[in-house]
Amino acid sequence: MELQVKGRDLYGWNPDDDAQWASVGQKIASRNLWISIPSLLCGFAVWLYWGIITVQMLNLGFHFSRDELFSLTAIAGLSGATLRIPSSFFIRLAGGRYTIFLTTTLLIVPAAAAGFLLQDVNTPLWQFQLVALLSGLGGGNFASSMSNISFFYPRKIQGYALGMNAGLGNFGVTTMQILVPLVMTFALFGGDSMTLQAMSGTLIGKIPAGTETYIFNAGWVWLLLLIPLAFATWFGMNTIRDEHVSPDTDSAVSAFSKICGLLLIGFATAAFGLWLMLPASFGGSGLEVSKFIVLPLVIALTVFAMKLIPGRIQTNLARQFKIFGNKHTWSMSLIYTMTFGSFIGFSAALPLAIKVVFGYQHLLVEGVMTHTTPNPSGPSALMYAWMGPFIGALVRPVGGMLADRWGGARVTQIISVIMAGAALGVAYYMKAAYGSATPEDYFWPFLVLFIVLFAATGVGNGSTFRTIAMVFDKEQTGPVLGWTSAVAAYGAFFIPQVFGEQIKATTPEFALYGFTIFYGVCILTNWWFYLRKNAYVQNP
Repeated sequence: MELQVKGRDLYGWNPDDDAQWASVGQKIASRNLWISIPSLLCGFAVWLYWGIITVQMLNLGFHFSRDELFSLTAIAGLSGATLRIPSSFFIRLAGGRYTIFLTTTLLIVPAAAAGFLLQDVNTPLWQFQLVALLSGLGGGNFASSMSNISFFYPRKIQGYALGMNAGLGNFGVTTMQILVPLVMTFALFGGDSMTLQAMSGTLIGKIPAGTETYIFNAGWVWLLLLIPLAFATWFGMNTIRDEHVSPDTDSAVSAFSKICGLLLIGFATAAFGLWLMLPASFGGSGLEVSKFIVLPLVIALTVFAMKLIPGRIQTNLARQFKIFGNKHTWSMSLIYTMTFGSFIGFSAALPLAIKVVFGYQHLLVEGVMTHTTPNPSGPSALMYAWMGPFIGALVRPVGGMLADRWGGARVTQIISVIMAGAALGVAYYMKAAYGSATPEDYFWPFLVLFIVLFAATGVGNGSTFRTIAMVFDKEQTGPVLGWTSAVAAYGAFFIPQVFGEQIKATTPEFALYGFTIFYGVCILTNWWFYLRKNAYVQNP
């Protein structure tokens, strides 16, 4: 079928047709990719900015415990991961253009709300929790964005295309970690300043206690990008109307209704899971059900609720749900969780972990180790936390290109071993620091090893894109990318939660030991499915 362009809709799209790709295909795909990337970047920023905001809330004397502040990052993480499950199927149901437009525009809500609430140090915890839940919209966007871009590019360069979208989109983490501390230093939007009670910092240096700051800019600054991006997605992106992508997309109202309905399912199941886990003092049930029970329950409830939707939506979903009968969906979910789950979880947890581990002296007082004395020589979390996510995002396209040349599974296996070694090194220095009166002595080896760990997650994330693109057919590739990213995104909840628990137990190194064991399981899985002599698919 010859390519036809009707308005913003494409019929007969086949990027694997060399003639079509050379004539108009590459130009159209590139335009959609370069609008998708900044939209995804803003999604990551709004999703994960609680990792930076909570550090500054601690510096400003907001009346919340460290556990409560870690919970805000974890709430956003769980919400964003859960929303990725329905988001995996948005492209089929609503089309790429409508999906990216609405999911980008909706980010204005949590960004504006965060800016409003941060104007008052007496804002109650539950209001921040609600906005953190809404920030999960930014996390959910990854699934629909990756699914959409996968349909625009030929299989032979899927590793590159998906690596670019994910890698540069993930620069939202770094952009946020650099931009937010900077914009909090001046009256960008006016308003009343607050006074730092503890040392803070930016990319360019420390900021002493007593300095005036504008923490609410952390939310409002994203409106400067989101509003023009809404126009760019509406007027610049396309919808592929072929049978294997979005054949039933009709009006914007219908598409938006489908998306909002599925998002409500994700919000409901995420909120229920959080209610089961959180203590009563945090607004939860007080049952404090184990996360190892709640996370699978939330995933199962979300999928089950989607299966209850009647009518034609269910027909389309049933076609997409075929991915669950493919064993490679489950092996790649595990492997992708190792790479992307680690990246996103460490990105969310690292700023507050640096503050808590290195920003305080750990002193033995009357035979009891205490962790509450500020460390005047400690590093500023806001100066250094951006480095790891920056490197991880920067090398992601490299991981895709290496995998296009050497095979995805082979590259993944090498970086998995590196991740395990780096995690053990981080555990060693974290343990040493958390028992020292001068924890800053251990900061630089800790940071370097964490950057190595981030770099390995980035390369491995790029290589897994190649594996998925080669193992699944063109109809299933998009939904599988969305589903695996949804499962992996629970790292944004799990890792900050584990760090918070282990820091409270004074054994932060145990978190890294657990992650290392998980990496070992993933190494065996990757070898069994894709590298052994009689593997199901040999080094895809």
